[in-house]
Amino acid sequence: MKSLASDSPNHSLLPISVVIIALNEARNIGDCIDSVRGARQVVVLDGGSRDATVAIATAKGAQVSVNSEWAGFGVQKNRALALANQPWILSLDADERVTPELWREIEMVIARGHLCAVQLPRLTQFCGQWIHHCGWTPDYVTRLWPKGAGQFTDDLVHERVVTKNLPSQRLHHVVLHYSYPTPSHYWNKLSQYSQAWALQRHLEQKTTSMTRAYLSGIYAFLKSYLWRCGFLDGAMGLVVCSMQAQAAFGKYLTLYCLQRQSHKQLK
Repeated sequence: MKSLASDSPNHSLLPISVVIIALNEARNIGDCIDSVRGARQVVVLDGGSRDATVAIATAKGAQVSVNSEWAGFGVQKNRALALANQPWILSLDADERVTPELWREIEMVIARGHLCAVQLPRLTQFCGQWIHHCGWTPDYVTRLWPKGAGQFTDDLVHERVVTKNLPSQRLHHVVLHYSYPTPSHYWNKLSQYSQAWALQRHLEQKTTSMTRAYLSGIYAFLKSYLWRCGFLDGAMGLVVCSMQAQAAFGKYLTLYCLQRQSHKQLK
């Protein structure tokens, strides 16, 4: 099977371009970059941060660019991909960390040289507690693939990697996801994602109803709390499942309101 070779003179580092998009991530970006010190290139594409994100990333040795013309997560991540120069791509969010155990697994993938799309399991923290159920774990995401063999969809939110007929492989060790230090962080992100999700569906001329919104909220809670054993995460599990139910309701409510506004404008 064809293998990937690097022309970089520094053979102590893996032939990987780590690509990260960031916006006001001064709290996270330094630790994220530190967790991938074994990569030959770290690309940070900043969306116009007003905090110290750019300064911290630059001081950590990342290749930093700024593009504040926001067109959605998928478009921004593809812009970051265009800056990569190594044979392998590792995509991370600024609030994620690669553990030493996971990095060793990645090393083995690179050493074998097999062309594949690699899915990494993600473990997410909510208010200081790791959430092991609620549908959050296991959360496999495609994050490692050969350069030129994949890119992100252009979705405003919930973008995904599309690869060119590559076999997939799942690793065992986790990416640590420090996404929600407080409930307000969760609410802010859910609000942003819900609005982007609803806008994209509205542009696709999708429709919904208030009945669908209510049922989606109820179903989301039952699915995450009972069927996906959210109750095993204790009080925080209940909080997470309740918020997921409200998020499910909220995104369909937003879509419903958008379609009502459109109907009024047509009259």
